[in-house]
Amino acid sequence: MKKVLVVDDSNVDLKNLERIVSDAGAVVITASSGAEAIAKAKETKPQLIMLDVNMPGLDGFSTARQLASDPATKGIPVVFVTSKDQKADRVFAQMLGAKGYVTKPYAPADILANL
Repeated sequence: MKKVLVVDDSNVDLKNLERIVSDAGAVVITASSGAEAIAKAKETKPQLIMLDVNMPGLDGFSTARQLASDPATKGIPVVFVTSKDQKADRVFAQMLGAKGYVTKPYAPADILANL
């Protein structure tokens, strides 16, 4: 069974993503900040991280950069799930090694396609 870390500072978005991913049969771990995501990624070793970009403190891009630079988490694929829909954001996500990029609002199929 796949273990997925879902990260979003919005409780509504977090619960929605958690439901979609768990209904697909994955074990879901949640975090509501970049710092919490890094700690939980090290602790739980998920097979995938679904990461919001716009978060207070450590944003999603900075979180992904830190995950990629840590030997304990650098192999975990990251899919950004964000309201940021500019081409520059997508290019930056690719430069950070993102496995996928889903923009809000999304359909459950958009999320499932990245599991």
